Amino acid sequence: MIAAILVAVAALVVVLGVAAVRQGRPEQKPVPIAAVPAPRADSPECRALLGALPEVLGDFRRAPTAEPAPVGTAAWQAGPDTEAIILRCGLDRPVDFVVGVPIQMVDAVQWFRVGEEAAPGSRPESQQTRSTWYAVDRPVYVALTLPQDSGPTPIQLISRVLTHTMPATPIAPGPPR
Repeated sequence: MIAAILVAVAALVVVLGVAAVRQGRPEQKPVPIAAVPAPRADSPECRALLGALPEVLGDFRRAPTAEPAPVGTAAWQAGPDTEAIILRCGLDRPVDFVVGVPIQMVDAVQWFRVGEEAAPGSRPESQQTRSTWYAVDRPVYVALTLPQDSGPTPIQLISRVLTHTMPATPIAPGPPR
């Protein structure tokens, strides 16, 4: 009789604990990702990368993507109403990636950065709200769009995944302008 009461109390504690955890964490809404040309998004390289992506990038957790989600994409969010990190694989070479532009090395991956300005009226025009980094030394181009205050951890972790899933290749910038 005492054992049955203890089992019932333990089950009740578990059920209440699970309910409290679910209520304390708001449900994540799917992240909309705009479609852009990505002719190699369904390549073996992109499939390998997407299969190896981590659930957590620093303070950001893997988020569901809104349907229809473009092939070769993934998203992470720090919270339900925060700007997402977006990864895209299999893109065309960035238009601004030409001979002579600066690239940065992050954990053995060469990245080319493109900034994005704030929408008119939302913030001062000179303040960038996010930046997109392109891995330019892999068999396919990979873009990682980061919110302004995401810190270095997301790009470092994605760089590590890239070094394990895709071989490095010589960079191929476009002709100078």
